[in-house]
Amino acid sequence: MSRCESILIVEDDTAIRETIQLLLESEGYNVVTATNGREAIEILHSQSQDHTCLVLLDLMMAVMSGWEFLELRKTDVALAPIPVIVVSAVADQKVKAAGATGFIKKPVDLDVLLKIVKQYCG
Repeated sequence: MSRCESILIVEDDTAIRETIQLLLESEGYNVVTATNGREAIEILHSQSQDHTCLVLLDLMMAVMSGWEFLELRKTDVALAPIPVIVVSAVADQKVKAAGATGFIKKPVDLDVLLKIVKQYCG
């Protein structure tokens, strides 16, 4: 199976970001990382329209939080179609209302993460 699309991990915690990145790369996925929402927006705008199949988004970050990213994404025609899974310790039903496609609670169950990623990035 060819996987030419990439997954964007937006996470300010280095250990969590690198762990998820290593797991996904070991499964054959292309992974791009960002440390905050603003960096994620810049990366997404610099890539071709259909390049990113999924964004894994932390909520609590400096510079631009996950909440701010979700708000901006709603009004950006290029970003709105990209599925976003929030990965956070904050178990909050508001993430769906904010425009997230789904939610994974930290600490991350890696099997659950892989199952969700496979849904979007076959």
